[in-house]
Amino acid sequence: MNPAPLFAIRPAVKLDLPTILLFIQELAAYEKLSHEVEVTEERLCAALFPDSGNAAAECIVACEGAEPAGFALFFPTYSTFAGKPGLYLEDLYVRPAFRGRGIGTALLNHVASLANTRGCGRMEWAVLDWNQPAIDVYERLGARRLTDWTTCRLEGKSLTRFA
Repeated sequence: MNPAPLFAIRPAVKLDLPTILLFIQELAAYEKLSHEVEVTEERLCAALFPDSGNAAAECIVACEGAEPAGFALFFPTYSTFAGKPGLYLEDLYVRPAFRGRGIGTALLNHVASLANTRGCGRMEWAVLDWNQPAIDVYERLGARRLTDWTTCRLEGKSLTRFA
C-alpha cells in the first residue's frame, strides 16, 4: 500500500496571487525567459478572479503542509476537428526543493481529471525542446509530442501592427 501524499492540491484563491507571481518568475528564470515576464499581481487577479465572473484562466496550487510547492495554470480551448472543448496547460511548475515527490505529476493529473470531467477531447501544453527531464515524464505518462507542428505567435508591436 502506498503512503498518502504529503501534499494537497487546491484551487488558487486571491491570497495566493503573490505566490503565483513568484512561481511564474521562478519558472521564467528556469526557462531562461525572465526578460519576458511582464505580468503583475493586478493582471493575474483580473485574469483569474475577474469581477465579471468570466475568468481567462484557472490556477491550482500544490502545498506540502502549509508551504506552497508548485502550481498549474490552464485555460479552455476548442478543437474544431474533434468538436469538443479542451484544456491548454500554460504553466506547470514545482519549486526545486519539492521536486521528485510526485507533485508535478499530481498537478498534471488534476488538470487531466478536470478535462475528463468537463468532456474535453484533449489537453495540450508546450515544453521547451531542451527540457528533457520534463519530456521524459510527459512521454511516460502517455503524452504524444507533436513534432510536425510549429507554434506561431504574434505579440507586442507585431500584433499591434498587424491588427
